[in-house]
Amino acid sequence: MSRTLVSSSNLRSVGYDEWTGYLEIEFRGGRVYGHYGVPGSVYDGLMNASSKGSFYYYSLRNRYGCRRVC
Repeated sequence: MSRTLVSSSNLRSVGYDEWTGYLEIEFRGGRVYGHYGVPGSVYDGLMNASSKGSFYYYSLRNRYGCRRVC
């Protein structure tokens, strides 16, 4: 999956598959996590958030199925 670089102190890049609701996030430290069943509105909210790290923490983390990719 291709990811888009984002302006954030915590996140490095974000990728999203609208057909499956799969969201992939790469953190600055190099870890990549995949989240399942994420609605497009949540992805849009993340990409438009002034603080992507805070949005991730409060709106994504522990709310959708997740696994560490690498």
